[in-house]
Order: sequence, then C-alpha cells, then structure tokens
Amino acid sequence: MTWDEMAPLLWEATGQTAEMVAWSTLFTVLIGLPLGVALVVTDRGGLLPSTPLNRVLGLVVNIGRSLPFIILMIAVIPLTRMIVGTTIGTTASVVPLTLGAAPFFARLVETALREVGDDKVQAAQAMGASRTTIVGKVLLPEAMPGLVAGLTVTVVALISYSAMAGAIGGGGLGDLAIRYGYQRFETPLMIVTVVVLIVIVQLGQMLGDFVARRLARR
Repeated sequence: MTWDEMAPLLWEATGQTAEMVAWSTLFTVLIGLPLGVALVVTDRGGLLPSTPLNRVLGLVVNIGRSLPFIILMIAVIPLTRMIVGTTIGTTASVVPLTLGAAPFFARLVETALREVGDDKVQAAQAMGASRTTIVGKVLLPEAMPGLVAGLTVTVVALISYSAMAGAIGGGGLGDLAIRYGYQRFETPLMIVTVVVLIVIVQLGQMLGDFVARRLARR
C-alpha cells in the first residue's frame, strides 16, 4: 500500500479517534467530577458525611475500575444499543468509553481534592461559607492543577481505550490497524498507525503538563 492510499485512511481514522476521545472526555468529566467530589464530601470528616452513601459510591467506582475495558464494551452492548440505537461506529463507542473512564477519573478527582489543606476549608467555614461555596470556590480551585493532571491521564487512557474499541467495529485508528494492519497484513500501515497514536498521546500529555504547571504557579 502506497502513502497516497494510506493518507486518506489515516486522516479519516484519526478524525474518528479525536471525535471519540473528545465526546468521551466531556461525558467523563460531567460524570466523574461530581462523583469524585461526592466521594470526598460524604467521607468521614467531610462537608456532608454519610458513611452508607460513601460506601455505595466507592463500591460503584471500584466495580467500574475493576472491569477490563474489552469486557466492559461487550457487557454494555445492550445499554449502548438502547442509548445510541447501534453498537457499531464512532458514536456507539462513546458509551463504553465514558463508562470505562468516569470511575477512573472520579478516583483521580478524589485524590486531587484530598490534597487541599484542611486549614483552607476550615478558614472558609469560619467565615460562614456554605458547603456549595466551599466546594466551588475553595476545593475545586485549589485542586485545579491536580485535576488537570488527572484529566490528562484520563485522556491518555481514553486514547488507548479508543484503539481497543476498534476490535468491535468502533472505528478510529484501532479499527484501521485491525482491518488493514492485522487482517490484510499491511505492516507499513500498522507501523504508521502506531506512530500516529504515540504522537497523539505525547502531544496530549505535553499540553496537560503545561496547563497543570501554569495553574500550579498561580
């Protein structure tokens, strides 16, 4: 296969991967961020302690993190079909990608929030700040460098997950590598696909690290 033949396939697959990762990242943040905050505020000594709720949330997160992604994709096929209407393609892949990444991101959010000093929370409480204000104006802003670093790790994981989604027709670079590189023995295309994935991961990691460092210097 010549470069002229590979280029259109690579551009299309890279676009599909970017689309999957972008939408999955959005939904992962929308689910994982509140879940991570809930794990912190409902813990013993938190702003709204509730041991039963905290244990339930922790169990849900641990179950989500314990499932290998390839198994999760297959297990949620009925849910994917119910939400999207199909189990094949880029849009369908967003469902398992989000379900796989949200619990992971929630734990990273929890870790980042726990690094905020208790003195800052206590100072806000002493000034009469509400729980919502403390979360929105103390915990989250102070933990922002850690949250960005955690989001960067999650995005890198999503890129890896998106490649695996190609195994069940999810589209993207993983699908391209399987259909052409593996099934048709197009080794050059396989090598180029791997290089593209490495470049995407490196660029994402560098951008995330840069933003996290800038926020830490504020």
